[in-house]
Amino acid sequence: MYLGNIVASQTILKEKLMKIDTPNRITHSYVQTIEGTPEKIFPLYCPVKEALWCEGWDPVAVYTTSGTVEPGCVFTTEDNGIESAWFVTVYDFKQGRVEMIKHTPGVTISKLRITIEPISKQTTRAAISYGFTSLSKSGDEVLKEFTEENYNTAMKAWEKAMNHYLKTGEMLTGLPKF
Repeated sequence: MYLGNIVASQTILKEKLMKIDTPNRITHSYVQTIEGTPEKIFPLYCPVKEALWCEGWDPVAVYTTSGTVEPGCVFTTEDNGIESAWFVTVYDFKQGRVEMIKHTPGVTISKLRITIEPISKQTTRAAISYGFTSLSKSGDEVLKEFTEENYNTAMKAWEKAMNHYLKTGEMLTGLPKF
């Protein structure tokens, strides 16, 4: 009887201290047409190799056993003085799938999902989905800027940059940030 009272008391205490709230969450998706084979495209979804084709991409640190992206790879980035940690949960060429979680402490947590599939001999479809969940008022402000219009602009720039790199081997500069 006494043990039951302790458990009930702990449950009540936990309910009073734990904040349970409806999340402020937004997800957008975009489908890109990439002029290249999956074998050429897939390795570019890597924090190390992305620096070859993505202007401004400069991870602070990359923790990996292979030297490039892999499941369990962790890397950090900085944007306007705010550091974020990324964790690669899926990196599977056979399934054509990449998934990462990005945590910006006290601001947002987000999920990036990329799936690719060939649509012709030299063309690949890349479906890219970003979902952001706010963790604070600062996060709410980030979500206000994460409009479908802004997302589509960023995804078009990403598509243009990747296609340019695959065609020329050079980074295309001057595009909107993505």
